[in-house]
Amino acid sequence: MRTLTVVSPVFNEESVILAFHEELRRALVTIEDRWSWSVIYVVDRGTDRTLDLLRGLAASDPSVRVLALSSHFGQQAQLLAGLDHCDADAVVMMDCDLQHPPALNPELLAAHERGHDVVHTVREDTPEIPWLKRATARWFYRLVDAISETPIREGAADFRLVSRRVVELFQGRIRERGLFLRGLFSWVGFPSCPVRFRVGARRAGRSKFSFGRRVRFGLAGVVAFSRVPLRAAFAVGLVLGVLGAVVLAVTLARCVTTGAPFLSASAFAGLLVGLGGLQLVFLGVLGEYLGAVLDEVRARPHYVVEERINL
Repeated sequence: MRTLTVVSPVFNEESVILAFHEELRRALVTIEDRWSWSVIYVVDRGTDRTLDLLRGLAASDPSVRVLALSSHFGQQAQLLAGLDHCDADAVVMMDCDLQHPPALNPELLAAHERGHDVVHTVREDTPEIPWLKRATARWFYRLVDAISETPIREGAADFRLVSRRVVELFQGRIRERGLFLRGLFSWVGFPSCPVRFRVGARRAGRSKFSFGRRVRFGLAGVVAFSRVPLRAAFAVGLVLGVLGAVVLAVTLARCVTTGAPFLSASAFAGLLVGLGGLQLVFLGVLGEYLGAVLDEVRARPHYVVEERINL
């Protein structure tokens, strides 16, 4: 019998974690004739009783495993920690807020049994999701897909199934700090297929993915998979340099032939502010890439484990 492990990152989800586990268990019971399954909950340090509830689950069910991290390392590091502690033939990664439907797991396994090493899920947003959130997500994925050599699916989610050989790549070779897993699982190649799903309603609690975190996550994706911003900075600088030289030559010629003033004070101030702002923008672009390099050079661990239960 083949083995399946479900990895779920958890942060302050005491109001929904038990309901999620019950729905997940009901979904996985349907595949017990072919698959032996377990669940790893990777818990970021929080402020509620989530970890205590999971300790109770693990005490009564050895298939429930808990990895408690020592601080708030974030969802991408949690998923990597779960992969590092898996030895199953297949691994499913999914959130525990019930927006990733547990009932979809048998369909992911069926796609894997047809020979796919990576089974991506693609969100179909419902009208209940605010228009601005849907629009910004759509624009982001189109932008990253346009400027990256690695295709990024629009609507991609961190809800996927991966095979053992993909997991081993992440355990041994893919250890970069600026994790953008949606891109990395596309970059590794191997046979893959999409499975579409409708985002479920959050049963309780609130989203931990604030606007600021979405922006940082988007920047990490761009920096990880594209050098276009750096090339754009060079191209814009080159164009502005040539344009500035032409304007300077024309202005000097006009001064010599007509005696007109070289530049008024207001025009000079506007030009200075505009160029200064553009320089700061591109310094910010360079800063993002240099920050990513600094993170790699520091080589700090992606996460620190404080407690293991049933592992």
